[in-house]
Amino acid sequence: MPTMPSTAFVRRVLVAPSGFKESLGAEQVARAIGAGVRRAIPGVRVRTVPIADGGEGTARTLAAATGGSIVNRTVTGPVGDPVESHWARLGGDSEGRAVVEMAAAAGLRLVPQDRRDPTLTTTRGVGELIAAALDSGVTSVVVGCGDSGTSDGGLGALQALGVRVLDADGQEVGQGGVELTRVESLDLTGLHPALATGKAHVVLALNPHNVLTGSRGVARVFGPQKGATPEQVEQLAAGFENWARVLERDCIESARGTDFAQGVGTGASGGLGAGLAAVGASLVPRFEALLDSGLAGIDLDKSIRGADLVITAEGAIDFQTPRGKVPAEVARRAADQGVPVIGLAGTLGQGSDAVHGIGIDAVASILPVPMSLSEAVRDGEDLLIAATERFMRTLMLGASIAEARLVGDDW
Repeated sequence: MPTMPSTAFVRRVLVAPSGFKESLGAEQVARAIGAGVRRAIPGVRVRTVPIADGGEGTARTLAAATGGSIVNRTVTGPVGDPVESHWARLGGDSEGRAVVEMAAAAGLRLVPQDRRDPTLTTTRGVGELIAAALDSGVTSVVVGCGDSGTSDGGLGALQALGVRVLDADGQEVGQGGVELTRVESLDLTGLHPALATGKAHVVLALNPHNVLTGSRGVARVFGPQKGATPEQVEQLAAGFENWARVLERDCIESARGTDFAQGVGTGASGGLGAGLAAVGASLVPRFEALLDSGLAGIDLDKSIRGADLVITAEGAIDFQTPRGKVPAEVARRAADQGVPVIGLAGTLGQGSDAVHGIGIDAVASILPVPMSLSEAVRDGEDLLIAATERFMRTLMLGASIAEARLVGDDW
């Protein structure tokens, strides 16, 4: 593991965080950390590289990174009510490409606490955003899968894209995962022409470990988190088994041979991965799709290579962080180049010490005293600036002590 450098040699700091959910976007987090570093070490060179992870804020982060724009649109929300949403039209070298953030149309935050029934929520709004982007003439749509509040297998998204999903009587089914056990066939004749003709392509940026069915399938792993009772979990699991069989049989030609039940990423966003794969979407690990593709015009590895220290951050660092979260990805790449990493978080949860094994050398919470969530969200930017300054000053003190001991004396 890299050793922490003396601040005499910390001249270049890379700040590469994700956003803090429902508080600060990745760009705001990066700016705040940068300000804290400069307060502690005047004259230091700071480069900020906000990292999109496919969840909340992805569209805005990538629009800002490429000089693109946000297109606002009202769509069907996860409980069926209209919600104000958006998609991103990218600029620069990524012109002609769009980003749809599923959380902006079907995220968990859009599902009221008293209506969290994952057998009823729908991804129709996600399909409406994809259709709107395709109607604008883009040739590629990247869908960020994260922070989902749905478990309908992408049923609603397919319906919004023109697919008729039929029961045994040839009638269209309703919305929500509860309908998946009733599905008998797909009618693709009305599929959006850009997808039907291959003039445009959809890429899902997702966690490849999420699969649709089985003991580690999306119903059993994520259903309870979205409010499912044990009975509903089993209902959804059975529905996904049936859904996988229908998708495999009735998918478009280019999707033939896809493993809809256990394939990589098929369970992403409550099964949205499987549903959109049936109409030809590619399921791609999130950082490969969002970073290594050049989509955002960011060369993270090059930025790390030129840094003396990397600071990353997310809303909560805990046992889930090593499982594909932004700090883990940043740390993995930094470790490959021997650059030390600091991780900052709104909270340090259970298992946070596990991140030391993935290359994060030190972690800290930005909260100086116990406070309510509403206070932390309200003051998030100021808390982050102050916490970064405190951490960097501690680092400076440690380096000064180490340097003094090198001189030595007879004491």
